[in-house]
Amino acid sequence: MTVPGRRSSTFSRLLRHGFTDPSGAERLLDAPELSALRGDSVLLEALGATADPDLALAGLVRLAEAQPEAERQTFTATLLAAKPFRDRLLGVLGASEALADHLARHPRDWESLVTYEAADLHPGVAEFERGLADAVDAVSLRVAYRRCLLAIAARDVCGTIDVAGAAAELADLATATLRAALAIARTAAPADASLCRLAVIAMGKCGGHELNYVSDVDVIFVAEPAEGADEPQAMQAATRLASHLMRICSETTVEGTIWPVDANLRPEGRNGPLVRTLSSHLAYYQRWAKTWEFQALLKARAVAGDPELGAQYIDAVSPLVWQAAERENFVPDVQKMRRRVVDNIPAAQIDRELKLGPGGLRDVEFAVQLLQLVHGRSDAGLHSGTTLDALAALAAGGYVGRADAAQLDEAYRFLRAMEHRIQLYRLRRTHLVPEEEADLRRLGRSLGLRTDPVADLNKEWKRHAAVVRRLHEKLFYRPLLDAFAQLAPGEIRLSTKAAGQRLEALGYEDPSAALRHLEALAAGVSRKAAIQRTLLPVLLGWFADSADPDAGLLGFRKVSDALGKTPWYLRLLRDEGAAAENLARVLSAGRLAPDLLLRAPEAVALLGDPEGLRPRGRDHLEQEVLAAVGRASDAEQAVAAARGVRRRELFRTAAADLIGSYGTEDSPREPDPGALVDRVGEAVTDLNAATIAGALRAAVRAEWGDELPTRFAVIGMGRFGGHELGYGSDADVLFVHEPREGVDEQEAARAANRVVAEMRRLLQLPTADPPLLIDADLRPEGKSGPLVRTLKSYAAYYHRWSLVWESQALLRAEPIAGDRELGERFVELVDPLRYPAEGLGEDAVREIRRLKARMESERLPRGADPTLHAKLGRGGLSDVEWTVQLLQMRHGWVEPGLRTTRTREALRAAHAAGLIPTEEAQTLDEAWVLATRVRNAVMLVRGRPGDTFPSDPRELAAVGRYLGYESGHVGEMVDDYRRITRRARAVVEELFYGA
Repeated sequence: MTVPGRRSSTFSRLLRHGFTDPSGAERLLDAPELSALRGDSVLLEALGATADPDLALAGLVRLAEAQPEAERQTFTATLLAAKPFRDRLLGVLGASEALADHLARHPRDWESLVTYEAADLHPGVAEFERGLADAVDAVSLRVAYRRCLLAIAARDVCGTIDVAGAAAELADLATATLRAALAIARTAAPADASLCRLAVIAMGKCGGHELNYVSDVDVIFVAEPAEGADEPQAMQAATRLASHLMRICSETTVEGTIWPVDANLRPEGRNGPLVRTLSSHLAYYQRWAKTWEFQALLKARAVAGDPELGAQYIDAVSPLVWQAAERENFVPDVQKMRRRVVDNIPAAQIDRELKLGPGGLRDVEFAVQLLQLVHGRSDAGLHSGTTLDALAALAAGGYVGRADAAQLDEAYRFLRAMEHRIQLYRLRRTHLVPEEEADLRRLGRSLGLRTDPVADLNKEWKRHAAVVRRLHEKLFYRPLLDAFAQLAPGEIRLSTKAAGQRLEALGYEDPSAALRHLEALAAGVSRKAAIQRTLLPVLLGWFADSADPDAGLLGFRKVSDALGKTPWYLRLLRDEGAAAENLARVLSAGRLAPDLLLRAPEAVALLGDPEGLRPRGRDHLEQEVLAAVGRASDAEQAVAAARGVRRRELFRTAAADLIGSYGTEDSPREPDPGALVDRVGEAVTDLNAATIAGALRAAVRAEWGDELPTRFAVIGMGRFGGHELGYGSDADVLFVHEPREGVDEQEAARAANRVVAEMRRLLQLPTADPPLLIDADLRPEGKSGPLVRTLKSYAAYYHRWSLVWESQALLRAEPIAGDRELGERFVELVDPLRYPAEGLGEDAVREIRRLKARMESERLPRGADPTLHAKLGRGGLSDVEWTVQLLQMRHGWVEPGLRTTRTREALRAAHAAGLIPTEEAQTLDEAWVLATRVRNAVMLVRGRPGDTFPSDPRELAAVGRYLGYESGHVGEMVDDYRRITRRARAVVEELFYGA
């Protein structure tokens, strides 16, 4: 009798044995069906050894209740007497609710777990075929399948077989099941069976002999007419048989389903015929197949149907698989496949994904398959469809480091074991780690984690996923560097040929040069070489992710040669993860940023500072430039210092733009391209304004000391005044002066002209820094007029001679350097011209439209495609800007928001004022941003300005990557550009031309 208020001794024992609901367990143990087992300490210990003792006990009671009265004593006696049977049965009941349900429905199936002979420990296809031999329809096949599955699960949870063995047995059971299903289909349609020879080819995990408990079974069907049969009729018959086979396995019956049979890996996928002849398969693979289809064929294995036809299929397609790496499109296909495909995983699930998430099973499988494709063409030892066998072969051949292979093998086994146990519980297809505490506890205990199952499971899972994440990329590159390192005993060096094949497969056009660079960087036993060998595996992966891996590696070698002796450089890259990836992105994205960096490699330090890529404001830059000018001994030294600051800031801006466009592991891609355009425009405008301010100070100080005889201001025009400069833009300006009190006007004019001439000379001196070209052609009378005018002269000219195009050009006028008060007075002077009272008259509107039409017909370069010219083409910058500027001149006098020099700001103001509908405003903005980014991309990629997409394929791909298009999608990029600008042109026709 239990004393009130005290726990029974059974309750305490149940707690010690891992039960979470001891009270419920006590009630179950008191069930009359378990009377023969009550109080048996061996039973409690066996229950406590399971993944979920409560679940195991509940299943045991259900099974005992389901036993016929006459057989229950035999069942309980066997359970007590036979330890192997007891461990197997309770192990299954504690791990799988679904198999407990099966045993409750089929209470005599426990007998399949009693035998414990050698053949029973390691069954193959033949043994499973015997287990399914009595199945005559879909229902009886499911019952027999579950009975076989019960035995596999028992061996698995008891540790008789490891995770690879369980996966192999599941694949063998699937093979036997497909054969049984085909036999049922053939029996149901003997006429169809007589017309054709049909073979079933297993693909995916079934073909690779590494199936899950619950997984689609991927297949391909191949058929030939039987002797004397008509081919079309035979193929129809084969299709009916194949369809019936799929239904037998996939459809839900009173006994549930087995698994879906998926034939979507066949040629043309869902759109292609379910069954083809062998010649039809070969014709497709030789002409139309993509790289991923050959990757899938790595695992092809004939499993059912006509064995001779199946063998012929494998013999025919196998050579094509190993020639895939020689295909013209292999490199871009590989680059696409190498990138994570996690976009379709809901954000809430990505951290629970065992298969597709970062550091998941797919990472290991893909890495192994890619290396097989690259090196299997010259090494038949790699021709295995099983991931772990292939990984071992790669290590044995020196294609993967032994230590890396061992770590990946361990991680893959752990992750697959997790996947197996998760699926086994309810026999549902899932790759998500559960969230409930009870589920995590059962999962952890099933993997042998008994002390603190939940915490230990999470710790082990994260550790193995981190290993996979870290090694996934390094796996490709580390053996390349081992060719130049002292290897540990037993390690095999990657041959030069194999290293070249690997680099070529990963996008390097000149593998020989790449290997020379690697040797120069990583050879030897110095500390510097050792650090490089640590860094390079990751860097090479980032380079390969770009449009020009060769340029990235060459640039890295040059920067390393220049900075290799400085103590901070390699330490920065090694210890600041962001710095190394940022450098890789910058070096491999085009010519401009690397050229700027190589002129002053110490700017690498900017890439490791979280604040290093933020643009510095104009006031800060101007203060730094003027301080540098003040310290210089002459004007040329002063402007050299100012141009040095400009070079550094151009690099900062370009690096931030590239990293924002590409994204990194720590910083995702900037989702708003307009924000990138605005940042570049503002930053380049600010640094050019500061440089001009420095040149002005240097020119004045060299001849006049602290004060020029005339007040002097520089007015920004065009993109300069609009804060919309690109990397290759000239600086459009006007120069205005006003003689100081008591100074002769001619002397003031001579001084102003000499200052302008000296500024232009200093800013264009040939040096290592990029020149800043000053363009004053928007001044009154253009090239025929004086470079500099007084404010009075401007007023007189504009009052008497100004044309409408000059008023339009003045919409972008903004002071950027020199005397601020004079600049502000210039703005007051031109405001009535650019925002005329009562708006533009109809004659002025017609004149602007006439000028625009003339420009379209005369200024577009000969031979240029008008649909792809970013500046003057259809829906390009000119179209959008002239449309916005016409609205500013017509309505700026009553809409203060339109009085801005910036295109996007004016467009937003026009929309806010109701002058442009929402959709049209968005269309114009999208086209303007895209055209601006195209021009920026061309400059970044080619190192020189351009208004059209490059013709060189690699440069075009680099522009695409900058714009957010993955490798192989440049056609889509061009189509999108044409579509967006075509829509913009339609808006321009309506708003600007009044069409």
